[in-house]
Amino acid sequence: MSFNKPYCIFWFRRDLRTNDNHGLAEALKSGLPVKPIFIFDREILDKLDNAQDRRVNFIHQTLLNIQSQLKAKGGDLSVFYGKPLEVWEGLLKDENLKAIYCNEDYETYAIQRDEAVAKMAEAQNTSFHQYKDQVIFAKNDVVKDDGKPYTVYTPYSRKWKGLFRPQMCEAYDSANLGNLLNFEAETLPTLKSMGFDETETLYPKAELADSMILHYGETRDFPALRGTSRLGLHLRFGTVSLRGLVKQSLNKPDKFLNELIWREFYQQILWHFPHVVKQSFKPKYDLIEWRNNPEEFDKWCKGQTGYPIVDAGMRELLATGYMHNRVRMIVASFLTKHLLIDWRWGEAWFARHLLDFDLASNNGGWQWAAGSGVDAAPYFRVFNPTLQTLKFDGKFEYIRKWVPEFDTLSYCKPVVEHELARKRCLEVYQRAVGPEKAV
Repeated sequence: MSFNKPYCIFWFRRDLRTNDNHGLAEALKSGLPVKPIFIFDREILDKLDNAQDRRVNFIHQTLLNIQSQLKAKGGDLSVFYGKPLEVWEGLLKDENLKAIYCNEDYETYAIQRDEAVAKMAEAQNTSFHQYKDQVIFAKNDVVKDDGKPYTVYTPYSRKWKGLFRPQMCEAYDSANLGNLLNFEAETLPTLKSMGFDETETLYPKAELADSMILHYGETRDFPALRGTSRLGLHLRFGTVSLRGLVKQSLNKPDKFLNELIWREFYQQILWHFPHVVKQSFKPKYDLIEWRNNPEEFDKWCKGQTGYPIVDAGMRELLATGYMHNRVRMIVASFLTKHLLIDWRWGEAWFARHLLDFDLASNNGGWQWAAGSGVDAAPYFRVFNPTLQTLKFDGKFEYIRKWVPEFDTLSYCKPVVEHELARKRCLEVYQRAVGPEKAV
């Protein structure tokens, strides 16, 4: 739709909220009427093989909420279903479109997409503006004194905290939604029209209690407790403000803030070292001779390994799209160390099923478990699932919920014996990597 006066577009992506949205705030104060849009990206959606993908449902529900907020302020939301470059090719034909505003995304695909859109915009004399929104520090904001990126978390977090100033988490004024363009948008594409079905998923609320932050260090490792924020989904799609979470966590125990910093650590690793998407951060780990047994991988995926804590996690993931963080570490270690299956297989399974799938954090976590990533545990540290159970689910509450048959004769036999698996793992890793000293 063409307009007879100059205007700008704000492009929603990983920032699906109207409050404290940096790019939206900048668009609203640009002096140009703002037309907000969202693109259901076929470059991404066409690769999804699950018609009941809970994340697409979540985005769709969120967009309906945003649209109602915009309409209440005299605006609307245009939602497209297609390939971004093709959508922008059409939008940029309007000579009254003077500027595009959006927030930065640091994944390789997003960077390349945005560079292409910026180039198209420049050819039409349309300016392209990007802003930092999903992190406090990005790209080269936190580097060593010699300008090189950090590859170990502790010194990175120390520098992060040294550079941080409270004003960095002050909210941007975007919620008043002044200066919206008054236009009649088309109805949102239905899920069915895009090849997806509606699901009845109960999504966690975008709320964080102070009490959770205060006790996070004591409760976060126990999967039977509600001791974590469950905000991963909201951080992934920007339905909660990262700045707001950081502000809320100030002057409280550091454990929760440290997790937010881990998230930014992995974001900057992905930006500085994009090869980690397909390769090990430490190249010699790509020499590991993985067993990659398809039958054993299938048992792991279905939660039928015979190790209750592993099976509980995998069944929780299939049923809900969520898995407790401590259990994520246990199941990832089991796949890579006990079964000697390539971490990329597990990473892809998580990417397919996790509600809060985030490329940087998912990749960082899997490479940490495999020993191949930044700041990873030495490969000779192999989680013992039984000891992990006794330590973090000693009363079997979490296990009973997801593997009710675990203490009956009907429960499956272990796919491998722990000590045998540990010995085999150390031999295979040492052949590829060489000896690794204890630290």
